[in-house]
Amino acid sequence: MNSLLHHLIIPVTPYAQNCTLLWCDDTKEAAIVDPGGDLDLILAAITKRGVHVTKLLITHGHIDHAGGAADLASRLSVPIEGPQREDAFWLDQLSEEATRFDFSHARAFVPERWLSDQDQVTFGKVTLDVLHTPGHTPGHVCYFHAPSKLALVGDVLFAGNIGRTDFPRGNYDALIHSIRMKLWPLGDDVTFISGHGPNSTFGKERRTNPFVGDNAT
Repeated sequence: MNSLLHHLIIPVTPYAQNCTLLWCDDTKEAAIVDPGGDLDLILAAITKRGVHVTKLLITHGHIDHAGGAADLASRLSVPIEGPQREDAFWLDQLSEEATRFDFSHARAFVPERWLSDQDQVTFGKVTLDVLHTPGHTPGHVCYFHAPSKLALVGDVLFAGNIGRTDFPRGNYDALIHSIRMKLWPLGDDVTFISGHGPNSTFGKERRTNPFVGDNAT
């Protein structure tokens, strides 16, 4: 069922959030992960690659990741999948936060499908595994394509850092558990795309990350 997966990172919003365009090599069907804003940039990338987007995927409900989802889903006539249901309170307040953070396009929405741990999402011949990874937010999810050894981890883990836990319902212990019990078992050779900043691998972070590496206290 799985096919070669391509990806393109499209930094969006003033927070340089890594929106990611994923597409299936065989069918050219695509998904967009975390369209936080700058929709014209996202639409231009879709056109340039000649792909057909069939769904939007959300890692968590913060405005820089989910703020543009409702508008883009409407423009493309596609469903939104994710995050896990515990992030509903974040999605509910997107319209309110739009004014506070100058995200004029953002509005609240309910995804067509809430995701749970061990669910799968598909587009074309690509299947992504879903991991519920609370800590940064309670309903945060990550997406993993095993054949490519590629994970999209949102704001759980970064190159040399970990996600913040000082937001409402953030939980430091839960975040560390999510990284060590959900992400590390996927393999040291897995490359991950974070919500911000450069890519890294789980192996490198286990060796060097001062917060959650194997030698971290």
